[in-house]
Amino acid sequence: MANAKWIGGFLGMFSGGPLAALAGFILGALYDVISSDGPQQIGDGSGGSYGGGSYRTYDEGSSQQAEGMRNGFLFSLLTLASYIIKADGRIMHSEMEAMRQFLRTNFGELAVSQGEQIMLRLFDRQKQMEAQQPGSYRQTISDCCGQMRQLLDNAQRLQLLSLLAMLAKADGHVSSEEVNALRDVTAMLGLSESELNSMLNLGSTTLKDAYAVLEVSENATDDEVRAAYKRLVVKHHPDRVASLGEDVRLAAEKKMREINEAKELIFKARGM
Repeated sequence: MANAKWIGGFLGMFSGGPLAALAGFILGALYDVISSDGPQQIGDGSGGSYGGGSYRTYDEGSSQQAEGMRNGFLFSLLTLASYIIKADGRIMHSEMEAMRQFLRTNFGELAVSQGEQIMLRLFDRQKQMEAQQPGSYRQTISDCCGQMRQLLDNAQRLQLLSLLAMLAKADGHVSSEEVNALRDVTAMLGLSESELNSMLNLGSTTLKDAYAVLEVSENATDDEVRAAYKRLVVKHHPDRVASLGEDVRLAAEKKMREINEAKELIFKARGM
């Protein structure tokens, strides 16, 4: 059941709480669809590459835990993405295509079909819940974020926010509804608005946005700029999320390069 890989290992490690309840619903919906098509293989059967990165077999407890944490992170990403993408009440073709390209770029071709199937079931679940009780899906997202705060450390939650911001920007436009949803999720994850603004301004070439990336004002002293950059290096170092898989670590490396570009832009403007 390849499309359920991101859920199965996660449920094996964390069998309780709102994330597991939502994952269980999605897994059941996927099983109903996939079982009608016959059995499908997970990966290539060799315990080798998966989703552009790597995964491990369940031969050892530590490997199983690593796989469970990775899949929990990826399912958390899709769960929060479903909330942000539908923040304006619609699911645009451009947004879905941007999501596919985002998954393809960051997690590999196999992740596109897997992630899309899970996202479609999440959208269905959101529609069902909101029809029964308006606001109930947001409450579920809030509950899930509470569990993410327990399961993921600060660096992992920051990487999650970075990927969500990257996804929101993928179609070239971030709507006000998406920004509000991102702010909502940021607070639910126990992160700050300055951290969200930093993630949203990554990749910009303007000096003003570079200051936002470093989370300092344009009036900061040179010493304050240097200190802010050092804090970001520690906070966002790729090694801090390496346990989540090679593809997540590579995404963190891209983020670190963009932080360095913002730093260089500021340092050049100041003659530092």
